[in-house]
Amino acid sequence: MKPPRSALPLPRYTLRKLLKTGPAYFFNPPMWARKNGCPIETEALGTDYDEATQRAERVLLPAFDEWRKGGSAPAESPAVAKPGTLDWMFAEYRADRRYKKLSAKHKRNHENGFKLVGGYALKDGTRLGQKRLTAIDTSITDDLYEKLLVVKVTDASGKVAERERRTTVNHSMKSCRRAWFICARRNPKMVVAGSIPLVNPFAKMGLESSDRETPTATYEELTTFRAKAVELGLPSLATAALIGWEWLQRETDIFATFDVAHYRPKERPNMTRVVDAKTGTESWIPLFDPETNLSLYPELMAELDAIKRDRIGGLMLRRDWGNKAPWPTWPQPDVPDFTHMSRKVKAVIRAAEMRDELSFASFRHGGLTETGDAELTDREILAQSRHTTVKVLPRYVKRTTRQIATGTRKRRAVRTKTDRMSE
Repeated sequence: MKPPRSALPLPRYTLRKLLKTGPAYFFNPPMWARKNGCPIETEALGTDYDEATQRAERVLLPAFDEWRKGGSAPAESPAVAKPGTLDWMFAEYRADRRYKKLSAKHKRNHENGFKLVGGYALKDGTRLGQKRLTAIDTSITDDLYEKLLVVKVTDASGKVAERERRTTVNHSMKSCRRAWFICARRNPKMVVAGSIPLVNPFAKMGLESSDRETPTATYEELTTFRAKAVELGLPSLATAALIGWEWLQRETDIFATFDVAHYRPKERPNMTRVVDAKTGTESWIPLFDPETNLSLYPELMAELDAIKRDRIGGLMLRRDWGNKAPWPTWPQPDVPDFTHMSRKVKAVIRAAEMRDELSFASFRHGGLTETGDAELTDREILAQSRHTTVKVLPRYVKRTTRQIATGTRKRRAVRTKTDRMSE
């Protein structure tokens, strides 16, 4: 019979050393690995057995095994980042269940923020992500915010100009703030100075929101975009932009929801079914004028009719090459990712030499603004856009000089009519 173990088992390459204060744990990669350029270095794991074994098994050993298979670990990975640094804080947040539950879009926003802040180059040539949390205070984050706020960009002619990116930097600071709080909850013994918990330097920064509105496309820009998209072999994006303009739908509704069966089904051949993923509402849009029986959307219907003739079912708009895969991807169920679509749209915009600030959402906003220029009433706009309250309309129906001129004419007409009645 074997005698009972005198110590708790340890993961591979993990050592236990008896100090005056008790046992301490260390991760010690083999010498042959270090000679061959292994990025995983020797690391002190502390005196807590559970914390030491969890880091060794969940972070260090998987990274070591990945390196043995021929992979690599970036400087900011949880295995390479030194404990107590800003990179380590980001890695701790990534390992948390609250981060893992986020959508792909939210994760991407966080990662962009971590890259912007952690990758900031200091005067000594090191990255801010390599600095220890104890060395980062509110004065550093406030100074960093001001330095990141303005960026220099070079246009096609080589002219350098300064541009403010307030929304991007605000998101970055909020991502760091969230990561700090989560890391402090996961490591209450490490995020301290002495025996006092560190103050989150990314909190209470007094961030001011950007007053930038979504750029609104004009009908001429819509026409230009559609022509260039067709020229580049992307007719589905041309059709999608027209749907956003005519039916005032968002990208989720157009690319991830709009099905072939929704358009002119047998039971309603003169209508199309639209689903608003944001509000969860469904409605039917008439395709013909009930008084004249003429098509209300002749250009759009011609394109959709042509697609439906060659399509049995599935999503109406798909990529224009290969196996015609859907435009979005689904990293999580019911959470479509439109990264590829957005990049293609931006490529078309730049190829057409349009305003660079335009995006796919600009066409929907342009259609909504057109409803204001056409003097539709609030109820008519709500019916077309499927918004539930008039309070949100000013955000989408931009004020234009045409609306002002029309309003002035109506006011003057009332004055003239009043003068005549008083005579």
